[in-house]
Amino acid sequence: MNELFSLTGKRAVITGCATGIGQGLVMGLVSAGAEVVAVDIADLSDTREKVEVAGGKIACFKCDLASAENIDQVWNEIVSTVGSIDILFNNAGMQYRSSAFEYPTEVFDKIIDVNLRSALLLAQKAAKHYRERGCKGKIVNTASLFTTFGGVNVVGYTCTKHGILGLTRALSNEFSQYGICVNAIAPGYIQTELTKSIWSDPEKRKPIDERLPIGRWGTPEDFEGIAVFLASSASDYITGVMIPVDGGYTAR
Repeated sequence: MNELFSLTGKRAVITGCATGIGQGLVMGLVSAGAEVVAVDIADLSDTREKVEVAGGKIACFKCDLASAENIDQVWNEIVSTVGSIDILFNNAGMQYRSSAFEYPTEVFDKIIDVNLRSALLLAQKAAKHYRERGCKGKIVNTASLFTTFGGVNVVGYTCTKHGILGLTRALSNEFSQYGICVNAIAPGYIQTELTKSIWSDPEKRKPIDERLPIGRWGTPEDFEGIAVFLASSASDYITGVMIPVDGGYTAR
């Protein structure tokens, strides 16, 4: 059973892991023995420190994933610097809140580029890399509660997260024949700095708390197990699906 979940000798690229859920994904993979390649536009020193304290190996690359040219460059740098890749987690994302009546198109376009287009471009690169090496690679995309909900004042984010599920299914249909599994995780209400304005306000969080069967908000640590499962051989016959990590919120 331990061999099913072992990631020893595997190398994983994870985007958007300077803080929060991304860090949880990183620490899960490290705990299972994987080497991590972290990609973010933000400072990755905190993630690096956590990995090194845990005795893991990490290589960090700074990249603005809104640019296709930057994605080409960082992928080439990663492969030439660290070598072969076995796992890709497309976790990077951005949010912008505004009424749909005035939602700025330039912001909408950037959210599409970061949240959705970068996931496609990196998945293409990873899949070609896996196919050329004849390996059973893994691709995991971060969706959201807003993959199934409409939300309010988050039209750009909602569109991209609906798109992530479609992308996951479409890529799975084409990549699975090569032993490449493509899946998605859908985080619920997670206690991070990005959601602090909600979970730190009793009135704002009350309706959310009342709908959570598990009785608490999630934490980045809650993503360690799902990261290992979807990256390891334990999930070799699972592809094209989205797994909620939401404490039962959508089931309610």
